[in-house]
Amino acid sequence: MAKTILIVDDSSSLRTVVKLSLARAGYEVLEAGDGRQALAELDKAAKVNLIVSDLNMPNMDGITFVTR
Repeated sequence: MAKTILIVDDSSSLRTVVKLSLARAGYEVLEAGDGRQALAELDKAAKVNLIVSDLNMPNMDGITFVTR
């Protein structure tokens, strides 16, 4: 069973590059454009093994996301 990684960044191009690289390595990848979307993804996901997050994002920044 593949491990799941959540990528949180407001740059869709960066998320795409990271997602392609991780998917090729065999990981399941979830994406979110800000902290609020990331929290919603975490609510839906059965298990997330790793989160890679930007700090500066609209709506909810990375620090606020991690503390929640």
